[in-house]
Amino acid sequence: QVQLVESGGGLVQPGGSLRLSCAASRSISSSFIMGWYRQAPGKQRELVAGITPGDTTNYADSVKGRFTISRDNAKNTVYLQMNNLKPEDTAVYYCNARFQVLNFWGQGTQVTVSS
Repeated sequence: QVQLVESGGGLVQPGGSLRLSCAASRSISSSFIMGWYRQAPGKQRELVAGITPGDTTNYADSVKGRFTISRDNAKNTVYLQMNNLKPEDTAVYYCNARFQVLNFWGQGTQVTVSS
């Protein structure tokens, strides 16, 4: 079992930045693929960014060049640096840890981009 706790969400103006953190309750370094997903009102949850144990990353087209996912295995933490935020980035952001058939979710953190 892995508990995931997200933090760092909030209200930011368009063009601003936020850094989300996802703290895991146990080591995630060797096996887990980590990801950030988001869900806006009335929309399906979508993958924003992912990172493998080998630090290979992938991003949704809508966030490429603006968001960066990273992991600190010593702290069992995954980050999502979000720059040049847009109103369409408004959503609840969820952390995900996946290994074979195991799949864990955090409770989510709200990000609102508005002037």
